[in-house]
Amino acid sequence: MAFGGLELLRAEIADVGAVRPVGRVFEIGRGTIEVSGLSARAALGDRALIRAQSGKKIGAEVIALRRGAVTLLGDSAVEGVAIGDLVEVTGQAGIAPDSSWIGRIVDPFGRPLDGRPLLRGTEEHDLRAHPPAATLRGRLGARVETGMAVFNTLLPLVRGQRIGLFAGSGVGKSSLLAKFARGVSADVVVIALIGERGRELREFVERVLGPEGMARSVIVAATSDQSPLVRRRCAWAAMSVAEYFRDRGQHVLFLADSVTRFAEAHREVALAAGEPPSLRGYPPSTAHQIMSLAERSGPGPEGTGDITAVFSVLVAGSDMEEPVADILRGTLDGHVVLDRAIAERGRFPAIDLLRSVSRSLPEAASPPENELIASARKLLGAYDRAEMMIQAGLYTPGSDPLIDAAIRVWPALDAFIALDEPQDSFNSFRQLAAALAPAKPPQR
Repeated sequence: MAFGGLELLRAEIADVGAVRPVGRVFEIGRGTIEVSGLSARAALGDRALIRAQSGKKIGAEVIALRRGAVTLLGDSAVEGVAIGDLVEVTGQAGIAPDSSWIGRIVDPFGRPLDGRPLLRGTEEHDLRAHPPAATLRGRLGARVETGMAVFNTLLPLVRGQRIGLFAGSGVGKSSLLAKFARGVSADVVVIALIGERGRELREFVERVLGPEGMARSVIVAATSDQSPLVRRRCAWAAMSVAEYFRDRGQHVLFLADSVTRFAEAHREVALAAGEPPSLRGYPPSTAHQIMSLAERSGPGPEGTGDITAVFSVLVAGSDMEEPVADILRGTLDGHVVLDRAIAERGRFPAIDLLRSVSRSLPEAASPPENELIASARKLLGAYDRAEMMIQAGLYTPGSDPLIDAAIRVWPALDAFIALDEPQDSFNSFRQLAAALAPAKPPQR
């Protein structure tokens, strides 16, 4: 066995504990389990193993502590657990990623989901690590190539930027994330599939992401049928994997689908632990959980790599003021809104450019490029304001020169946003300039 493989094997052996504290189940509630004998040995967040008399083994986590009792929440259904069953505390469980994980699909505990053996890395990483110190972080880097014209120009993405992708269901969010995974210039892509439908995992990997995207990706997945503990852990585990590669000086693209399901999983856990519900049923700690996850991405400390992140948010009825969307939008460096009405008329990606913004501008573009971007936004805004009159035939050509120009360029600009051919920023801006050319009044 190669030296590196031997180190990985040693790490697996070192993770096996010789002695573990043991308690017993004395009460089973609605999804929670009360255990005696562990209150002096367990800590909040510790992992536990319930050994049911029926022979069933159930993973669990300590979610509340009080004198004489420990409250557990199981990773799966607790049917079969009985009073008096043994409970072992296994301690805080992090994740130990390794470079050999690239091209693999793992669960939030670092176990393989693709049927092939996988060794843990030599160093365990904290699932809820602190972000780099604010004073030591680098600045946002240079513009990165995305392979998509709209993100190379009107909504540029720079190294270390964090953006939100806000969309309802079935509007093309997953397809757009896959385009990021295939096209963005990065060393490693880490994808968190949080609460994803089980049937869609293989389809996403094989058809949507494809071999090209999978070759440089690590996917951390927790399906919708799993416990809220596992779904919540999925986001933390994926971010820890991204931090592992960042700390080795690599540029990491982090894709999370979706933060909404992460927040919903946290809500279930927090309510089970006794935290009171607040805005729309979300407990007060939800905002901190979302913001602390987002803050772990971004530019790394000097001398390390960066995590460029795209966080997707499910917004019901395009409600950008719902709690999760509102919290995340104020934390990130830009947001992209996908509109159902645009998707229904067949234009993908269904980006509502006027409601989307990249806070990397104007620094991410040169003065001539910024002028093109400003012109495109001005003309699209003019068309949007007058669209109802135009469609109803109530607008008289010549009434407003700006609207006349917007009408001339709108088809070309709309087609430009939908461009789906791989290209670099230079060609993207050249095509944007060509789309804007008809805005100039015709020569007489």
